[in-house]
Amino acid sequence: MSDLLEFAVDLAFEAGRIQKDRYRERHSIFHKGEINIVTDVDLACQERLMALIARRFPGDRIISEEKENALEGGGNRWIIDPIDGTTNYAHGYPFFCVSVAYEVAGSVVCGVVYNPVFDELFFAEAGKGSYLNGRRLEVSSTAALKQSLLVTGFPYDVATSSMNNIDHFVSFLHEAQAVRRDGSAALNLSYVAAGRFEGFWELKLSPWDTAAGVLILAEAGGVVTDFAGRPFSIYRGQIVASNGRVHEAMLRVLKEGRKGARP
Repeated sequence: MSDLLEFAVDLAFEAGRIQKDRYRERHSIFHKGEINIVTDVDLACQERLMALIARRFPGDRIISEEKENALEGGGNRWIIDPIDGTTNYAHGYPFFCVSVAYEVAGSVVCGVVYNPVFDELFFAEAGKGSYLNGRRLEVSSTAALKQSLLVTGFPYDVATSSMNNIDHFVSFLHEAQAVRRDGSAALNLSYVAAGRFEGFWELKLSPWDTAAGVLILAEAGGVVTDFAGRPFSIYRGQIVASNGRVHEAMLRVLKEGRKGARP
């Protein structure tokens, strides 16, 4: 590991320790929207990580989910999600993680995703491959969408917006072997990298949801685009991620929308 990646791993372990220590507690919950919540543990993790970054890299900027962020501008910056899967965490459902990425001049150069309950550490550096607890990752070899396990998520305005992913979810239910929805984009991307899923798609995501996971997937041989097949950006919310072998089929389903879905 480079010193930079080693520090990112240390950050992930520190947040994971806080999450695990307080996992069984009754949490203070604050609402950012009707179903969009933040807990006291999100805030505690964020405060701790920001303090550690400021001490080690005082000149770097930080983008984090639970603070005001200026996404414009260059320079070196950390992109963190103190808990990706907050709703899961608040309910005691053990599918959540911390996500840490480092961006240099617009490119993510290292990324870490850590689930403290399963003690699974996914990490990658640009050009150096991606790993799970030290084991090199590689995407699955499945080439047929009908034999593929896919995963997705829904935006927080699912009940009020027509762009809510329900149409695509229905379409993929008919086209894939199965579809899951488990509440953490960072882990979903890491699971595609590990060959546990063949593909992932979602919309209305933020940089902290995808920055680390996209690098981990790319370094495992995966492909990431927007819904139209154009190059992906962590600053645009639309993502299609796959093992590469089913990518064109996924894009086709997304393009057709609900036309092929049976009632």
